[in-house]
Amino acid sequence: MNKILEFETYLNITQTKFGIYLFDTKNRNNLYGKEITFEKKNFINYAHLKQFLDDNIFRIEKLVGKFIENIFIIIDYENILNTQIGIKQKNYQPSKSNVYIKSSITNAKDLFKENYPNEKIMHIIINNYFIDGKNYAYLEDNLEYGQLNLVIQFKSISNEIIHNLTKLLQNYQINIIKFIDGNYVKNFFNKDIAISEMAFDILNGCNVNEVMVIQKNSKKLGFFEKFFQLFS
Repeated sequence: MNKILEFETYLNITQTKFGIYLFDTKNRNNLYGKEITFEKKNFINYAHLKQFLDDNIFRIEKLVGKFIENIFIIIDYENILNTQIGIKQKNYQPSKSNVYIKSSITNAKDLFKENYPNEKIMHIIINNYFIDGKNYAYLEDNLEYGQLNLVIQFKSISNEIIHNLTKLLQNYQINIIKFIDGNYVKNFFNKDIAISEMAFDILNGCNVNEVMVIQKNSKKLGFFEKFFQLFS
């Protein structure tokens, strides 16, 4: 019986390990997984990583009977930048929150890009909602407010690392879809499941406080309800 599989490929890069996984998105398990460990390094050994990819890309392609065209990179390094920006907004006529919060997030995103031009944003997360003197763990839909305070966290990676990894994957005609902060993913779930499964759920909106940046022509929606979607 022929079964059409829906799968995604994840490359995990840490200071002590490389891992590559072919994740079955229907059955939520790895069809292929390979890891190597090494002594802790404060930089990516690209020659070492290339050898790891040489050893595994063909095996995955042989398994599924087609070329890998896209990949998600999960990266867990100390030099990932975490930046928080506070936003205050007061409305003299109470307004529904979603529209104005999206505007505030966009302004914060532009401010981050202005101050960190050499960084690529991986995640935008709202860490705190303080609305009319009350804290909210998450935003209630169409909540009206007079005064709004937000604490927005940006997780980013240097353009130099992106350039080097993009150039390396081009040797295999593989396009990087998204960079994912491995430490954020592991801390969010805090349980013993595959890193590929955790990353898949994060990409599909399981953290309702994460802002999902999507392409204007994208029709893909995740399994989880998203409060915020910004168009890139």
